[in-house]
Amino acid sequence: MSLVTPDFGLLFWMVIIFGVVFFILAKFGFPVITGMVRKRSDHIEESLKKAQQAQEALENLTQEGRKIIEEAKVQQGRILKEATRTRDQIIAEARQKAQEEADKIVEHAKIQIAAERESAMRDICRRVSLISVKVAEKIVRKELDSSEQQLALIDRLVDECAKSDLRN
Repeated sequence: MSLVTPDFGLLFWMVIIFGVVFFILAKFGFPVITGMVRKRSDHIEESLKKAQQAQEALENLTQEGRKIIEEAKVQQGRILKEATRTRDQIIAEARQKAQEEADKIVEHAKIQIAAERESAMRDICRRVSLISVKVAEKIVRKELDSSEQQLALIDRLVDECAKSDLRN
């Protein structure tokens, strides 16, 4: 027996054993191996599909996030415009109220000044009339010696006062 060239009997038994082993592997081993490979392949495909779906979901979430950010910016701008408009309105109302108050104060001051001027004029007129009466009294006493002249002057003055009261 040579190591390089086998005998016919050895070759026969090797082919038979190889066939039996191949048959057993083909019947029981290969289906299990191919099933495992197929199962592994299906699992890999499913994982790839899930990864693809996750990628799409991530892209959708990113787009939604961008939309939400844009909407937030728009709303922020709207809120800022409204706040500015409200601020301007409050300032305008405050200015208007301040102007109205200033006008009321000025009007009240004018009325008060007019009343004080009128009071001062009455006071001055009263004092002037008192001084005039005193001066007139002194002049009349000096010039009128007789009581007839005094009575005639009094009558004339009463008539003039009565006429001036009727006019006013």
